[in-house]
Amino acid sequence: MSGLTRFGGRLAVRLQSLTRPQAVVLMVVLALVAGVWTAAASGHAGLATSLVAVLLLGVLLGILHLSRWMAGLYRANQAAHRDLRIVVEQMQRRVVAGVEKERLSAGDRHQELTRTLARGLRQHGHGNDLLLRAQSREIEAMFQLFAEFTPRAPMPSSGDFALNPTDLLDLLYLVRLRRPQLVVELGSGTSTVWLAYALEKTGGRLVSLDHDGDYARKTREQLDAHGLSAVAEVRTAPLTELAVDGKTYRWYDVEKLADVRDIDLLLIDGPPAATGPDARYPALHALQSRLAPVATVVLDDADRPDEQDAVRRWTENITGLTAEPRLLGRHAVLSYSRSGAPASVPA
Repeated sequence: MSGLTRFGGRLAVRLQSLTRPQAVVLMVVLALVAGVWTAAASGHAGLATSLVAVLLLGVLLGILHLSRWMAGLYRANQAAHRDLRIVVEQMQRRVVAGVEKERLSAGDRHQELTRTLARGLRQHGHGNDLLLRAQSREIEAMFQLFAEFTPRAPMPSSGDFALNPTDLLDLLYLVRLRRPQLVVELGSGTSTVWLAYALEKTGGRLVSLDHDGDYARKTREQLDAHGLSAVAEVRTAPLTELAVDGKTYRWYDVEKLADVRDIDLLLIDGPPAATGPDARYPALHALQSRLAPVATVVLDDADRPDEQDAVRRWTENITGLTAEPRLLGRHAVLSYSRSGAPASVPA
């Protein structure tokens, strides 16, 4: 009994889930079955047969309809499968193309990186070679300097803003060769001490200008420590405005050299480039009248564009000023003759 109850419950649930067309078809079938049963029971065999035939025809039509529906469902499934296969194939082609593109791009980047690394290694090796050569030159120059002079106190360091040993060696060679009686230096520091030692030997005198009061004081202390204050003096000359060729520059106060005449050697190592463009160009405009009839001008940092331009403009506009070949270092050496004739300088 319980089994019939469960079957009845399931049947009721299924009947409730039928759609309207399915319910109509079920009712027609039940009506035909009831008609066949009633006709057979009442002895109307022909009517029962006719109803059975109609029922069979309905079943056949239902089977045909179901067959067509399943065939359509199969075709739709095949079409969906075909579309899915096309989409998958397209995605595969895109993935393969993307992977190939990335592989080729990675290969190109690898080659470029390899070339860059190789070039960097070559440049690094070349740079190291140049650095070692430069260090060797500076060390050799330092040995020559200390072989020529015996300092009486620790020497200030060279390099950075100070003259390099090669620059100092070339500068002191000029002093020994040309034996200037008066040297004026623009910008004090390490070179001031070395110049003072050289002039102590040749009997000359050094006047150095510095716009920085603290730096000038330190240089004076170094001169005192080496016992060179009688040979060299450092004057503090603040930067003031100076008009040259219609342009205003910040340059040393010229009045600090009011008592200076007949400069045999002028060393231009200031003002610093940070004070403005062409910072050292005004030097000869301000001091040309104070140069000796035959003098030597040395410009430091001549490898920089502003200093190169200054040398070009000086030699073009100042009569009697000519550039000499450089021996060592990074400075330019110029000979000056007030008469305009080529200066006679020692070889």
